Amino acid sequence: MNAFQQCPSCGGELVKKNVQKLLRGGMHTAVLQVKAEVCLQCGERLYSEETVRRFEDIRAKLKNQQVEEFTPLGRSFQVS
Repeated sequence: MNAFQQCPSCGGELVKKNVQKLLRGGMHTAVLQVKAEVCLQCGERLYSEETVRRFEDIRAKLKNQQVEEFTPLGRSFQVS
């Protein structure tokens, strides 16, 4: 997945995990399950280039309100 043998932030051990990622674009938020390498020491997440490109594509769609292909999960609220 990544070129790193250890965490670039702290030098800790990396393990492959399925993680949840929140992406925001404009007034919308998307929740994704993706693979990442996660540092067991500091929690840093490393994503593949393909995954990062997918994040960018989804953020652009959210910002431009092109959300037809996404499944609604409910409503979000801002609390003052």
